[in-house]
Amino acid sequence: MKHKLLIPFFLVLVFIFRDNLAQAQDTVRRTIEIGKLDSLNSTILKEKRRIEVFVPPGYKPGSTTKYDVLYVLDGGNWNTGLILKVQGFLEGEKYIPPTIIVSILGIDRNKDLTPTHIDGWNTSGGAAQFLGFIKEELIPYINQKYPANGDNAIWGHSLGGLFVVNALLMEPNTFKSYIAVDPSLWWDNNYIQKIAAFKLPALKDPAITLFMSGREGMEGATMKIDAMDVMLKKWAPAGLTWKSIRYPEETHSSVRFKSTYDGLKFSYGWQSNGVDFHPQNGIVLKNKPITLWYFGDTTRVRYTIDGTDPSLSSARIQAEVNLNDAAKVKVKQFTNRARYDKMKTGNFTPGKILAPVSKQKNLQNGGFHYNYYEGEFNNAEDLKNKTPQQRGITNAEFDVNKLPRKNNFALIIEGALETKEEGYYGFVLEADKGSKLYLNNQLLIQCEGPNAGAPNSYMIPLTKGFYKFRLEFLHKNEYLKLKLGYLSPSIMKTKQAIPIPLDLQYGVHE
Repeated sequence: MKHKLLIPFFLVLVFIFRDNLAQAQDTVRRTIEIGKLDSLNSTILKEKRRIEVFVPPGYKPGSTTKYDVLYVLDGGNWNTGLILKVQGFLEGEKYIPPTIIVSILGIDRNKDLTPTHIDGWNTSGGAAQFLGFIKEELIPYINQKYPANGDNAIWGHSLGGLFVVNALLMEPNTFKSYIAVDPSLWWDNNYIQKIAAFKLPALKDPAITLFMSGREGMEGATMKIDAMDVMLKKWAPAGLTWKSIRYPEETHSSVRFKSTYDGLKFSYGWQSNGVDFHPQNGIVLKNKPITLWYFGDTTRVRYTIDGTDPSLSSARIQAEVNLNDAAKVKVKQFTNRARYDKMKTGNFTPGKILAPVSKQKNLQNGGFHYNYYEGEFNNAEDLKNKTPQQRGITNAEFDVNKLPRKNNFALIIEGALETKEEGYYGFVLEADKGSKLYLNNQLLIQCEGPNAGAPNSYMIPLTKGFYKFRLEFLHKNEYLKLKLGYLSPSIMKTKQAIPIPLDLQYGVHE
């Protein structure tokens, strides 16, 4: 929903947008990933194993923040360098969260990554021990020494991909996500496919995801991934979320890039990082339905109107949902990692048209009246007995961004709003925590908690007349801009909130 406070804000927002766009397209920006070389002595493998750990750049020592962990087989810059770049891009696009990356440096990959011994591969068949090392020694070590939250993923290419699929079948609860890039499933006459028939049905954890990739053409077919697809289609339990994809015109090496991008995205399953519906709350008249709008991808979003938490079997959200009566709406976005599921609740209560008030004689149109106070304020009560540093009218020359301070101030905007139609009106407010919007002393919107700084919306039935208006803007964060828009009945279907026209704003003009 697009919305602005007053007409002059438009130009300010354009400059802000251009600045952010310039940063996003700055191709000369550089990032340097510096990992910590570490090691641990493995009792299971009877050798010292080296790792390199990359903690998210935003992590501050001593912080209580915890992160998911991605374990990379065949570690070192060849694989890990690529993954760091792709992960950073996906994080920036809000597809995945900040992640710890553990690069497991190899010693003898033929031994560590293969589940059975075959002739010609002298050291092959050590995957069980290597998996035991990862599960019993490495993961606990990372959890104890680094800010890990216990949700783990594993990435492997070629023989590493073989190891990943084998780990899923043998120790499925070790990782939340398994990413197998062009896995060597030809190993030992399709050994993996043979054990899959009785291993797959035994998988119990519904939170597991498997992503497998390969190449189109004859060379890709030699990896025998198609045979594993057959087993998955036949034996995979309903709780296993899996995807198998082939890329055209790629080599065994180049396929890593697209696979890493798609695999990491799939392991989380985010279509967008948020739940965005409007109005979020409001009053519903009897026999006067309202329309709830959902903005964003609807693929894995479900909703209920009876106050119960949605499940994947609940109704799928649509771009428009009609509410014929009062309801407690819950909208939930499901991901492939339950900790990242998001849910919002909207309360739509039964009521009547809000009655207008008599217009005060000293009010003139052309803008509301405002008082500007400098200081740190948690609520409007803190302003009692305070003298404003500045007073004025929110006319065409008013610009909140040109007030003396950029943050740590309060702005109280008051007056009367004139309405010239009867019907539902929508209000949308973006502001700092503690900011509030009132109509006739009735609180419509309060910016609090996770919604502070995000669009907050309310729908209310009004009739022709005047309504007492009050906006309390408590500004602490310089980067949160005040935005207020509204929709009258005649423009409601456009879904485009507009600034309140100046000729509908009345205030005391001193």
